[in-house]
Amino acid sequence: MRVGIEKLNLYAGRLVLELSDLVRSRGGDLGYLKDRIMSERRSVYPVYEDTVTLAVNAARRVLSPEDIKDIELLVVGTESAVDMGKPVSTWVHRFCELSPNCRNFEVKHACYGGTAALKTAASFIASGARPGKKALVISADLSRPAQAAGGHLAQAVANHSPELILGGCAIAAIVSADPGVLELDLDRAGYWTRDVADTFRPTSTAEEGDQMESLYSYLDALDGAYDHYEALVGSIDYDAAFKKHIYHVPFPGMALQAHMALMGRFITDKAALRASFDRKVAEGLGFARQIGTSYGASNFVCLLAMLQAAEDLDPGDRISLFSYGSGCQGEFYSATVGPRARAALDVDLHLRERARLTVAEYDESERARGESIDRRDYQPDRGVPKGFYERCYAGKELLVLKQIGGYRREYEWS
Repeated sequence: MRVGIEKLNLYAGRLVLELSDLVRSRGGDLGYLKDRIMSERRSVYPVYEDTVTLAVNAARRVLSPEDIKDIELLVVGTESAVDMGKPVSTWVHRFCELSPNCRNFEVKHACYGGTAALKTAASFIASGARPGKKALVISADLSRPAQAAGGHLAQAVANHSPELILGGCAIAAIVSADPGVLELDLDRAGYWTRDVADTFRPTSTAEEGDQMESLYSYLDALDGAYDHYEALVGSIDYDAAFKKHIYHVPFPGMALQAHMALMGRFITDKAALRASFDRKVAEGLGFARQIGTSYGASNFVCLLAMLQAAEDLDPGDRISLFSYGSGCQGEFYSATVGPRARAALDVDLHLRERARLTVAEYDESERARGESIDRRDYQPDRGVPKGFYERCYAGKELLVLKQIGGYRREYEWS
């Protein structure tokens, strides 16, 4: 049975921060931003947005009335849950008006969660237990509120207080036996895991970790997952076997390091390695440069960018994808571009519509968001940052947080 992604889209919010503005404000190094991080801007979320609103607003960008009738599985991958018991998927199910005869649940494994959700949904479809039915997969995350405590931003990143690589977004994918966007090779996937203490979200407010340990763990998982892939499918020519390569992108510069490491098995000339990256990877980083880190949605964000930007990528071409989640889990898998992969891609317009914040407005918004976490009772101030709710949300029919009372979260359409 053919199984994969029938539709795919993303929601990256309505506000954006230019990272060059942030670097200048913090007294940082623009060269470090350009050469190492390789990002240009990041999405910012006000107090009336959270993981639930991201997930629902992404889902509504792919769902048709026919899809809603056919979906019998809903899986949300997130490491940014708003409740330790009630899953984000329950709100998604409600606000997307899915059938009551639907399994819904939430999965967590750091940045691997989105891929875990995808593979779970694909297995449900491949089982044939409910012929003709579909699954809705969502990966939704946003960074904890954080601002570097002064000083050089390169040092802030080394201390894993990385304002430069914060962000977040949500992707939504419909998974079915009609993989018009991407057909998964379910029998061609290598995976690798071990217990690693590289990054943590120990509380609702904290996001900590060891940058170097995370880097080495990522590369170890890439090596191990690729070795397992070859053990399952036989030795392959990595360059020839795949038209394009997609890597997990905590920040765009990580894709360069990953590709250099894996391709370094086969070629050692640095110029040839960089040319390979430019030809086979770089086109998939366009949206990541505009959003910031997207956590579990990373593979899908890069896939969308690759489908839009790579003029030499055609239906039937095979690509590779590598997903990594701290803690850790890596998976190297392959897939084939579907016949409708380029249909109705509107991500560029969505990103261009975001309103630019000043650094002062960003700081105000992040302080307010930090103060909102874990509140038993809370009324989001739609005046922070001033004027942006009216400009960017009002009348747009986006889900927003209305209030929290006794920990009960209430939402409404803008």
